[in-house]
Amino acid sequence: MLEKPKLFLNYKEFLSALLVFIIILSIRLAFLYSEYKSFISKPFYFTTVKVLQQYKKEKNKKSYIILRVYSKDLDLNFFTTIYKDINLIDKNIRLKLFPSKNISFKDYLISSYIKSNINRVEDSSKNIKSILLDKIASQHKFETISQFYQAIFLAKPISRSLRRSVSKLGVSHLIALSGFHLAIVWGILFFILNPIYKLFQQKYFPYRFNLIDIGLIILVILALFVWGVDSPASLVRSYVMMALGWLLLVFGMELISFSFLITSIAIIVTIFPKMLLSLSFWFSIAGVFYIFLLLERFNDRNKILMTLIISFGIFILMLPIVHILFPLTNIYQLYSPLLSLAFTIFYPLTIFLHIINFGWIFDNLLINLFTVESSSIEIKLSLIYGIIYIILSIGAIYSKWLFYLLFLVSTLFIGYMFIWFMI
Repeated sequence: MLEKPKLFLNYKEFLSALLVFIIILSIRLAFLYSEYKSFISKPFYFTTVKVLQQYKKEKNKKSYIILRVYSKDLDLNFFTTIYKDINLIDKNIRLKLFPSKNISFKDYLISSYIKSNINRVEDSSKNIKSILLDKIASQHKFETISQFYQAIFLAKPISRSLRRSVSKLGVSHLIALSGFHLAIVWGILFFILNPIYKLFQQKYFPYRFNLIDIGLIILVILALFVWGVDSPASLVRSYVMMALGWLLLVFGMELISFSFLITSIAIIVTIFPKMLLSLSFWFSIAGVFYIFLLLERFNDRNKILMTLIISFGIFILMLPIVHILFPLTNIYQLYSPLLSLAFTIFYPLTIFLHIINFGWIFDNLLINLFTVESSSIEIKLSLIYGIIYIILSIGAIYSKWLFYLLFLVSTLFIGYMFIWFMI
C-alpha cells in the first residue's frame, strides 16, 4: 500500500514553516502590546459589555458582586465589581472603565480586573442564540439542568456550583464545547446530508466526491455555529483543526501526525494570539496530543477496541496533566471514561429531544448525578514532576518503550490518587 504524502517532506521544511509562523506571531503580539499600552495610559474608557458570569463574595464582613464580562469593541474579557445584588446575567451594560497601570500585559491578554462604574443596564437584544437558550430553559424545572444543556449546546458559562459538581465527576471536558462535540455534530450532519446528496449525485454529478462537497457544507454550518456561540477557545481550536484536517483528507495527505498538530497550533495562535495564554486551549491540545499518541501506538486495532483504548487511555494519560493545576480528586472521577462513552449517544439524542420539546426526560437522572454525595480530597502534581511528565510524553512520540513507561507512570499516579479512598 502506498503511503500518504506527509505535510512536510523533511525537518528543514517544517522548521522553515515554524519560523514564518513565529515571525507573524511576533508582529501580531507587537500590535497587541501597542493596544495594551494605549489602553492603560488613558484615564477612562466607555464600553458596552455583556455579563457572562456573576457571583457573590465577602470580605471584611462586606459582600459584593463579581462580574465576568466581555467587551466586543475592545475584544476584552475582564472582571469588575458592583455592590448591588441584582441579576445581570446576559444583560448589556454600559460601563465607564478606569484602567490601571498595574494591569500586566499577561492579564490584559487573559482576563484582568478593571474598576468600573455602571452607566446603563439594558436587556440583550433577541437573537438566535438567546431564543434557543430560552427554548432550552423552558423544558427544565431545575436551573442546574438548564445550565448544563445550555453549556453543552450553546457554550453558555455555568455557575460555580455546577462547575464543582462536574469537576467531582471528572466530566468538565464534556461541559466545555470542544472537538468532541464538533465531531459528534459533524457525524450527525453527515448522516443527514449524505442520503440527500447521493440522490442528486447519481443523477447530476456522479463524478463528485461526497467528502469534498458535504464536508465543505458542514464546515460552513459549523463555522456559523462557532461564531454564534461566541467562539470559545477550545471550540475555535477544534474547528480550525477540523478544517485543516478536512483539507488534508481532500488532498490525500497524512492526517494523524504530530507535524500536523504543531502546524495547527501555530496557525491558531497566529490568528488568535490570546490563545497562547488560554488554559482551556492548551488542555484541549493536550487531549488531541494523547489521542494522536494512542492512535500511533495502537493503529492496528479494530474500531471498537480503538474506541475503548482512546476513551480509557485519554483518561489515564490526561489525569497527571490536569492535576498540575486542578487538585480536586473524587472517587467518582473513575467513571469518567464510561460517562464519556455514554455521552456520544446522549449528546445527539438530547439534541433531538430538545428539538421535539422532550428535553426534560433525563432531568431526574442528571440532578441525581450532579448532587451525588461523596468526599473529595486535593492531590496536586508538583510543577517539577509535571514538566518531567510532559517531557516523557514528548519522548513517547519517538520510542514505544518511553510510551509504555509513560503509561505506567500515569497508571501509578492514578493508583496513588485513588488509593486514599480505599484506606
